[in-house]
Amino acid sequence: MSQRLLMIEDDRNLAAMVGEYLGDAGMVVTPYHAALPGLQALQHEQWDAVILDVMLPDLDGFEVCRRIRTQSDIPILMLTAKGEEVDRVVGLELGADDYLPKPFSPRELLARLRAIIRRHTPGSLKLQNQTLNFGRLEIDIEARQVRVGGEAKELTGHQFDILEAMAQNAGKVLSRDHLMDLVRGEELEAFDRSIDVHISRIRAAIEDDPKKPRRIITIRGSGYVFASKQDGSEVK
Repeated sequence: MSQRLLMIEDDRNLAAMVGEYLGDAGMVVTPYHAALPGLQALQHEQWDAVILDVMLPDLDGFEVCRRIRTQSDIPILMLTAKGEEVDRVVGLELGADDYLPKPFSPRELLARLRAIIRRHTPGSLKLQNQTLNFGRLEIDIEARQVRVGGEAKELTGHQFDILEAMAQNAGKVLSRDHLMDLVRGEELEAFDRSIDVHISRIRAAIEDDPKKPRRIITIRGSGYVFASKQDGSEVK
């Protein structure tokens, strides 16, 4: 079955080009050239992912991303202006799974879409029927759910994958590039700092005090380490 993508992009030529390229890859792209019609379509139809531009004629993409996240965990890939790091950071903080700066390669767009859809699809993970327990923190791999003290915590699909990758490598120092390669399966630029944004959001969800983290520890100059002993308990 073809994957159905909702694209909210006011550049009609770009939307047509993307639709043609992704169509050749077996995806069906339905473009909307303004935010509000796109949001309405999202509510009334089933989609596999959203391609969302930042600059739109009625609402900006950040507000659209925020509204989508209040009702759905659908994978979101944001298109940002070239070199605008602040756009990427804000988009990730609002719940986007990934971003791609313009101009972009259609091949890279396809690869990133496949990655976020794959991460979001049940049964795509290597480990199934397993729950990782770190004291009060539970990571249910099959259900893709995170709980602290029995309370469910909200993470995007990308953030869940980062947390799972760290938990599977508890006690090991992971550089940003290594960590992103684990979850994305592709090389990243050394200056890409989006991992820091995701880590911040994960900490806000699972740490008792995000400003003094005890589960995800920053190793200055090296990366991050997921503590193998938390709340007085080793991983089980």
